[in-house]
Amino acid sequence: MQTNEARTAAKSIYWRVVRLMDNHFLIAATDDGLIYLQYQAEDAERGGVDAEAWSELTKWAKHRFPAYSWMENKAALEPYVQQLEEYLRGSRKTFTLPLDLRGTDFQQSVWRALKEIPHGETVSYSQMAQKLDKASAVRAVGTAIGANPVLIVVPCHRVVGKDGALTGYRGGLVNKEKLLVLEKVGL
Repeated sequence: MQTNEARTAAKSIYWRVVRLMDNHFLIAATDDGLIYLQYQAEDAERGGVDAEAWSELTKWAKHRFPAYSWMENKAALEPYVQQLEEYLRGSRKTFTLPLDLRGTDFQQSVWRALKEIPHGETVSYSQMAQKLDKASAVRAVGTAIGANPVLIVVPCHRVVGKDGALTGYRGGLVNKEKLLVLEKVGL
């Protein structure tokens, strides 16, 4: 039998699959905030979990949340889903939900800088590196951007190539373009 101390020390990752408009997402959070948001394949069986997306999430979480148990929990994720839906409908420009992001100090600094890019604007990878006083570390900045576990909420889609070309987005370039168009139209 578990002691009271052991029960209170137990930590969970709450997850669910959600369809919003024409998008399918795999979303996860802890009691401290959102930890993961990723597009998933539309053809996942009957609204279930896309095997590739699930594998990516569990592999990623194993190193960052090793002592956490998993629980499918729609209610726990509803506030996150609501804000995401508002964003996708064009009625939300900023997210106010809590985040529980785990990464290196450098990754954390890059993710904070991503959150400062205004809605509807884009910056280049070079501009991001300069903003972080890491002008010679454009590749490292790009790698940290690519490691962002919370797509859309931490707006890595607002970073483009030096010439304005759409490059590198874990959610797919088609989705990156949709997000940028959504933000431009909403201005």
